[in-house]
Amino acid sequence: MMFSAMRPPVEVSVFLLSLLGPGVLYTINNIPALQEPLPILGMAMVVLASVLLLLLLTVQHKTKVDPLFYVFAEFSFLCMLGLTNALEQDGFISGFMSFYIKTGEPHLSTAYAVMMSYWEGVVHFALFLVIIHRMFKGKSYRSLALLWAGSSITHQIVLIPGVVIGKYGSNIQLAFWRNIPFFLVPIWAASLLFSRPRQMPIFTADKIAAEQNKGLLSRPVDLLLSALLLGAMAFSAFRGFVVLDCPLDVCFTYIYQYEPYLKDPVGFPRVMMLLYFFYALPLLTVFIYGLKTPGCSWMLDWTIFFAGAMAQTQWCHIGASLHSRTPYTYRVPADKWWPVITLNVLFAAVPALLALRCHVSPVYFMNPVPKGQTNNEKKKN
Repeated sequence: MMFSAMRPPVEVSVFLLSLLGPGVLYTINNIPALQEPLPILGMAMVVLASVLLLLLLTVQHKTKVDPLFYVFAEFSFLCMLGLTNALEQDGFISGFMSFYIKTGEPHLSTAYAVMMSYWEGVVHFALFLVIIHRMFKGKSYRSLALLWAGSSITHQIVLIPGVVIGKYGSNIQLAFWRNIPFFLVPIWAASLLFSRPRQMPIFTADKIAAEQNKGLLSRPVDLLLSALLLGAMAFSAFRGFVVLDCPLDVCFTYIYQYEPYLKDPVGFPRVMMLLYFFYALPLLTVFIYGLKTPGCSWMLDWTIFFAGAMAQTQWCHIGASLHSRTPYTYRVPADKWWPVITLNVLFAAVPALLALRCHVSPVYFMNPVPKGQTNNEKKKN
């Protein structure tokens, strides 16, 4: 009993375990026998299996553990590896990643990958610790987990094709394929999260009906958000045409005078713009429909998922277009810095504002209930 009381909180254990990551990298970096493609892949599997074993020991005293805990905890360890890479590529530390960059994943030295590693090491890591804390306190963590899922899935959707079609496509090593399970696991986690019931605040039928009877013109916040979503749609379509080599003068001017990073041969910006064009653009259209049509309860989840995706991709895109590791000719020109960065920040902010609006006041998106009941009572019936 006393030993159980002395156990540190699970999130503290995960934090301390994650801190072992840089030490593992430093050790492998100084063992020449492990610095070949096949040993690197084998060592990665051994390390991840060892981390999983330690996690099992950490929670063995718990009667019931959510399977998503192991996903979040294992990815927390990987976050520290990513942060180590970012710090080394930016010259803050050395002696940790040179072996892996050379014979594992050379693309991790690019500006895009550096910004991606900072996002993982700071934002994802903080999210994981908060999620794990809430998980073992019996509190809801579904929204935070959906935010991570959107960010993580989109990251891999850009990374994997970007490497394959970009300038690093001719130098793909065995270790690169470890990204496939890291792509599939978040998809599985997201499907699990979407299938779980959402915790909703309680409102009466009269309040729900009163809110849902309001037209778009009488809801100024939603009207403004709809206008911003239209602007985001136009920006997505425009940059999609730009990377598809549209011959219009405005597209030529934009890619050469405003965002030359879009033609960086690393491939990531091109894949990202096509992702926006073919996937974000239709989803933005659906969100406008959700703001106009009452009872679209799916908005409460999908806006969070989408906000996480856009925040991650835009962070990487903006940072990489300014980073010193991007060749000078592909960086945003100094005299165009403010309009380009402002547009990109707004593009990331619109989904976040939409998700915040849905979270703060979800009444409009709830399914109608019979008069005299609350949405909670209808659910029980």
